[in-house]
Amino acid sequence: MRVERNIAMNPIPLPIIDLRRAAAVLLLILAAAFLAFPMTEGAAQTVNPTAQSVQEEMLFEELQGPIAGRVSIPNERAGTLIAPENRDWSNMRRGTLFTISMVAIVGALVVLTAFYLIKGPAPIEAGRSGRTILRFNGLERFAHWLTAVTFIVLGITGLNVTFGRRLVLPLIGEDAFGTLSIWMKITHNFIAWPFMLGVLLIFVLWVRDNLPAKEDGPWIRHFGGFFTRGMNIPAWRFNAGQKGIFWAVVIGGAAMSWTGLVLLFPHLAETLGGWQTAQSLHGVIAAIMVAIILAHIYIGSIGMEGAFEAMGSGEVDLNWAKEHHSLWVEEELGRGAARPDTPKGSPATASR
Repeated sequence: MRVERNIAMNPIPLPIIDLRRAAAVLLLILAAAFLAFPMTEGAAQTVNPTAQSVQEEMLFEELQGPIAGRVSIPNERAGTLIAPENRDWSNMRRGTLFTISMVAIVGALVVLTAFYLIKGPAPIEAGRSGRTILRFNGLERFAHWLTAVTFIVLGITGLNVTFGRRLVLPLIGEDAFGTLSIWMKITHNFIAWPFMLGVLLIFVLWVRDNLPAKEDGPWIRHFGGFFTRGMNIPAWRFNAGQKGIFWAVVIGGAAMSWTGLVLLFPHLAETLGGWQTAQSLHGVIAAIMVAIILAHIYIGSIGMEGAFEAMGSGEVDLNWAKEHHSLWVEEELGRGAARPDTPKGSPATASR
């Protein structure tokens, strides 16, 4: 008995490739390879010992201990020719500090880029309402942008100390790099003062709204709903994430301000070791702050629809405010600052 089978020649479905996720994975792989690459000076140089280099190495070994002479001037430190602790500090600054800064900044850029490629910008779930509510007044926006602009300038000019010798100098040459570094140092020293003023202003203006609240717990547990579509965690004027940014800026800014003052006025450190410690802390805190602010810039610009308007015009869409700061919106509406039944298309502005 012959049995015939009819086999449907259906095409085999090919796997759907999400280009954004593939790009994110590739980016993470490249970043991991980059960060794993030796980042110490001279790591790629081939060691070829010669008689002269052996003699130099022997001399170097003989000069490992402290060597000091006598001087007739009031500055007794001038008699110190070799101080091993200074060499250790220099090696740490050019090695460990460089690695920490590279991992923090490059790592933050990679994670944010991958997050954008995978998740994309967060939209206003309910769409724009056509109504706005005042979120930040003119003084608050001035304090924010004063701190933000000066921090960016300080970041660029300060990171030149850590990365410039290895990344910029080979591109533009010694003369141009020397001139550039001098002007960056001068700019860094003078821009530090308005930055300190900005940190003080945002602390005075927003400290009351950034104190811990019981509503911060659910926001932290669900990471603000960033990974769950349609989940809007109730929050007051600032959610737990924004409070974290606020305290990072205030505490980190205060730490950078004090250590920066020590670098400008070395007598505040009292000892050379104290000055070196201040310089090391200044660099590490700055690198961590840059990584944190990169995340803040991402969320406040391309990472979330409608977020930039808060610091642009000061007014945000009412639906955006309800989705991210519903408790604050209810409080504002309860004060009669805005009417929830305002016809669409006519702005209802609420004051703080």
